[in-house]
Amino acid sequence: MTKKTGRAVIIGAAAIANYPKVASYLNPSQDFYIYCDGGLFHQEKLERQLGCPLNPHLVVGDFDSHPAPENLSCPLIQLPCEKDDTDTWFAAKEAITRGFDQFLLIGMTGQRLDHTMGNLSILLHLYEQGLPALLVDDYSEMEIVGATPVKVSCSFSYFSLLSIKGDAGDVTIRNAKYPLDKAKIKSTYQYAISNQVLPNQNAEITVGTGCLLLIKIW
Repeated sequence: MTKKTGRAVIIGAAAIANYPKVASYLNPSQDFYIYCDGGLFHQEKLERQLGCPLNPHLVVGDFDSHPAPENLSCPLIQLPCEKDDTDTWFAAKEAITRGFDQFLLIGMTGQRLDHTMGNLSILLHLYEQGLPALLVDDYSEMEIVGATPVKVSCSFSYFSLLSIKGDAGDVTIRNAKYPLDKAKIKSTYQYAISNQVLPNQNAEITVGTGCLLLIKIW
């Protein structure tokens, strides 16, 4: 298998309503597209927004929500229905094996909370591998933040920090309505929700120990 760098876009089966916003994150000429089972239902609508083909480079799944495609011009990995990895988890692992060093996840949050939480854990896994990753849905973009400073533009209406892996310490937020200075955010007390960037500023976030889920709301 030839290893390659670049961005892998993993498309899951969760509902997408705001296709124009989600499609604005895509770069058809450069991205590597992995469709996961029911994620194939999104292809036509995304193509309509972009005005160009968005053909898969790889299709994976057990095809319990979409018929197994035929006559593909790309590889297909058919998975068993009874397995440990979800289709999206398998796709993420496959993309890592292929050497991709950036990730965009869409069609990942929505109707099923269990699948949503499982897909958020993909962000954690990629973060621990040192691989930048973004999850985009109809309302927000999400990423894992740690010691490397992250900025949040005032173009976002709100932003929240959530502990989804133990406790985080020395959390600092600057240029926001609710600043923090070396605070602790525990998984049992989530208080850093619905913050706002100060007008004409960029909020700055650092996490000294542990990591947090940053959700930026449009």
